[in-house]
Amino acid sequence: MIAIAATAALIPWAAVAEPCPGNSQALGTERVIEVDAKTTPRVGRKHFPTTLPLHAKELVLTFDDGPWPGTTSKILDALRHECVRATFFLLGKNVEPHPELARRELAEGHTIGHHTYSHALLDRMPLARAEAEINRGIEEDDYAVYGQRRTVPITPFFRFPGFAANRALLDRMSERGIVVFGADVWASDWDPMSPDQQLHLILARIEQAGRGIVLFHDTKAQTAQMLPVFLRELKKRGYRIVHVVSAGARGILN
Repeated sequence: MIAIAATAALIPWAAVAEPCPGNSQALGTERVIEVDAKTTPRVGRKHFPTTLPLHAKELVLTFDDGPWPGTTSKILDALRHECVRATFFLLGKNVEPHPELARRELAEGHTIGHHTYSHALLDRMPLARAEAEINRGIEEDDYAVYGQRRTVPITPFFRFPGFAANRALLDRMSERGIVVFGADVWASDWDPMSPDQQLHLILARIEQAGRGIVLFHDTKAQTAQMLPVFLRELKKRGYRIVHVVSAGARGILN
């Protein structure tokens, strides 16, 4: 992988978290940074050489595969209670029957990213077919959230299902101006475990990494059950949340 110059287009919006209504002890969102695909096409050290330029104990929370009835709403409730903003990488096939959940994510200040239509592993198919799968997901996501059916995403953030990408796909995403998100820490919540087991696992991994992009799935009941305790524990341990948005997206998100 080619090293990426990440800092030039990552511009802080706020240096200090705002008070959280109704929860004076909330974790909150410390600051917001803009990400520009021109200089930051890929982030996340699990698969790329670099990640977002986060300070020690700064985390970006991300959720894949939703929206899903029951679990997504519980996760949104937990985030709202702590005034934490996250990024949701949506599946088009799940957005179609549950557009109200995707619209709620946007309404509550979260960033909407894309994760294909059906969670296909894109590196196992021809480039044209893979791009059609990407575009179908973008179309369904943006139609549900913004009322616009388009293949040029309003927020050009994308995560490959299973991180299954190849050089041709990555180059194509760069050409389209779409930022590809990997992760620095994942919760492994695709594996069955209790909420308590998951809590201890993800906290240990975060402590080892010290900072980074954290990957969850808002389709998982164990994640939804664990999240309120997890957010409170982050506060106790001195971690801070950073919210990522697309460069120039202020007018869309606020």
